[in-house]
Amino acid sequence: MRAILWCNGSAPGAVVMDRVLEQNADVFGVDGGADKAAEKGIEVKEVLGDLDSVDLSRWSGKTTELPNQDSSDLAKSIEELIGRGYEEIDIVGAGGGSSSHILGNWAALCDAPGGAKVSIHHNDSVTVRVHPDDGGFDFFSGDSEEFSVFALEKCKVWISGSRWEIKGEEMAMSTRGMSNRGLGQMVSISGDGVLAVLIPG
Repeated sequence: MRAILWCNGSAPGAVVMDRVLEQNADVFGVDGGADKAAEKGIEVKEVLGDLDSVDLSRWSGKTTELPNQDSSDLAKSIEELIGRGYEEIDIVGAGGGSSSHILGNWAALCDAPGGAKVSIHHNDSVTVRVHPDDGGFDFFSGDSEEFSVFALEKCKVWISGSRWEIKGEEMAMSTRGMSNRGLGQMVSISGDGVLAVLIPG
């Protein structure tokens, strides 16, 4: 099953909308993101979060409160959907806002458990979470096409099929994996910790 999480940040551009909404998926609003999705004419199945920034009057009977304040609404929503059996989760509307929210989006990828392919869609790229419980991530990268890999926690990383390969080297959050290049073939990425891989949108 596939789900879309619509966050309360900047509205996704037309390219993202076309890319994410072209396939069937249940759309969930992350708190106030539900209102923003509805304003775009998107049918929202349910609202998730602590419900402090959504117009509750328009969502009667379609809310699930996730009150734990130790995690962000996004992290809690990802965990909730994984628990419901969703195997693919696409996140939109996560851009803009304060610097803490931008960094918090990546932190949410680290906080949430494994069990699903989780991607954050930006207007010019996609951030794909690679979780050690879910195996690696394989994708086609064109000749000289740029991609980046960030370790969201200290871990060993493997990258093959690219211009610069990494074979079990220890990485932490750094610029070590930035601006790698494809060779017109499949690239394989894995780690024993949580990684964020940025690929062209």
